[in-house]
Amino acid sequence: MIKPFRIAIPQADLDDLNDRLAHTRWPNELTGAGSDYGFPLARLKELAEYWRTGYDWRAHEAELNKLEHFTTEIDGQNIHFVHVRSPRPDALALILTHGWPGSFLEFLDMIEPLSRDFHLVIPSIPGYGFSGPTHDRGWDADHVARAWAELMRRLGYERYGAQGGDFGAGISLALGAYAPEQVVGVHINYLPTRPDPEAGLVLSASDEARLDKVRHLMANRPPYQALQATTPQTIGYALTDSPVGQLAWIAERFAQWTDPRTPVSADRMLTDISLYWLTATAASSARLHRETARGHAACEVPVGVAVLPYDITQSVRPLAERIYDIRHWSEFERGGHFAAMEVPELLSEDVREFFLTCTKPHDS
Repeated sequence: MIKPFRIAIPQADLDDLNDRLAHTRWPNELTGAGSDYGFPLARLKELAEYWRTGYDWRAHEAELNKLEHFTTEIDGQNIHFVHVRSPRPDALALILTHGWPGSFLEFLDMIEPLSRDFHLVIPSIPGYGFSGPTHDRGWDADHVARAWAELMRRLGYERYGAQGGDFGAGISLALGAYAPEQVVGVHINYLPTRPDPEAGLVLSASDEARLDKVRHLMANRPPYQALQATTPQTIGYALTDSPVGQLAWIAERFAQWTDPRTPVSADRMLTDISLYWLTATAASSARLHRETARGHAACEVPVGVAVLPYDITQSVRPLAERIYDIRHWSEFERGGHFAAMEVPELLSEDVREFFLTCTKPHDS
């Protein structure tokens, strides 16, 4: 059963957030430390003060409620999603999947341009926001993909495309692998390509530089990733109890992974962080890092890739083509990891171009 859903955060929860922010216990910071030891204290205090005294959740809640929200239960798990129908009744449907530390909010600025030509289904990953928390083991990317296939079946979509970045990219590829008869193509804006000495490829200097970045990340696993992939419950205690802790945990990702030329606004970032805080899904969202195995889904449907200059890594096309049927490849001049929020107009056009052409033969 699919049920309409309306966002209505209890005022007591907002009052509690305000009270906790007002009584934050701050650590000290070394003089001139900058970001050498982590997120800078002065910047975090600035964001926390704005969250407490300037940011208006109710205003953003009202804007979000202008969209049509729904929930349904799949495999015993509540699933939240936004459904936007195109004025074109024969439009192709797209399911858009966010990543961590994002949410369905990532796609807000892509709804208007994409819905001209596509029906849009924008779910929250189980364990995230209004689809959380999860209560059972096993909600990895493959399980989420199977749930998405069931969601699209319930909505009556027999053929559709999938798009995503971060975990949304892996889930979209897994969906293409699981339901190739339904998925016409997968467009992703995040595709890590690992060095493969056995590939026998002669790569360009720029591609080798990209692989050097990957090698560095493989040798120096980011602390947030190590914690969430090993002890998500442990870090969840701190993030669920302290709004400033949750703020620093996510704000640092936005600071490090965005293009300085295309920053995400404080209001949009705080709405995303508020969603994690108000739904108490820090631990359950982090579990996806532990549940999901590394590797590539055996996806044989057409794939489109958008590469962002300030993303965590940049894909190497010759390596990607050894694994996927790459039909479309774009190198953006602007943008980072949160492409849907940073450069929504560029990403929307790239998505549109791919899905209007992805089923054409290579030589067309």
